[in-house]
Amino acid sequence: MDIQGNAALVTGGASGLGAETVRHLAAAGAKVAILDLNRQAAQALAGETGGLALDCDITDTGSVERALQAAADAHGPARILMNCAGIGGARRLVGKDGTPMPLEDFSRIIQVNLVGTFNVMRLAAARMLKLDPLQDGERGVMVCTSSVAAYDGQVGQAAYAASKGGLASLTLPMARDLAQFGVRVVTIAPGLFLTPLLHQLPQDVQQSLGASIPFPKRLGKPDEYARLALHIVGNLSLNGEVIRLDGALRLPPR
Repeated sequence: MDIQGNAALVTGGASGLGAETVRHLAAAGAKVAILDLNRQAAQALAGETGGLALDCDITDTGSVERALQAAADAHGPARILMNCAGIGGARRLVGKDGTPMPLEDFSRIIQVNLVGTFNVMRLAAARMLKLDPLQDGERGVMVCTSSVAAYDGQVGQAAYAASKGGLASLTLPMARDLAQFGVRVVTIAPGLFLTPLLHQLPQDVQQSLGASIPFPKRLGKPDEYARLALHIVGNLSLNGEVIRLDGALRLPPR
């Protein structure tokens, strides 16, 4: 799909991987809607890129529907969806004091990362299916953000790994569901990237994490995620696949 002139949606688009994806989409000529809970950051990025900032809670169907409609009213129907919204969190199944992990901690991460992403995709896909097909019969493309934790979950990452593993497992069946309509589904599984969360760590800790990556021996750059996301949009044969973007990293237990 040619990005130029098409409408795109980016959830979690106000920061980190999502923000860099917004910048790259805008530079490629897309009309970008930034869906995020952080209104101030979304508006600042919209001002920088010429995009549209929209409040959106991906776990709330009404909130998502309002955002999708507002984006369509401003930019026309979206053919590109980038799912970058998500949360982290680490907690052992049973703490050192013998207390089990609160069920609500597990549920919250699953609800946002897995259920929330699915919620946006089902609603966006329903709109894409009604669009006229482009060249080669394509109507749209949706990109999800998993994690290498889906495969190499570390101590304390049961909830996070399960949520990201769910996205990896959803990729192929969703692509098969939508294949007859010309809508593709691809997932990126990033390794250790220099996102706002890692920016908060001391410099020596960042360097230590980067040194654990076989090559390149540094933390991933959001620009590298964004460039892969845009390549997926333009490469029609990429469908139903999870792509690890991790410099050959395999996470240790801790």
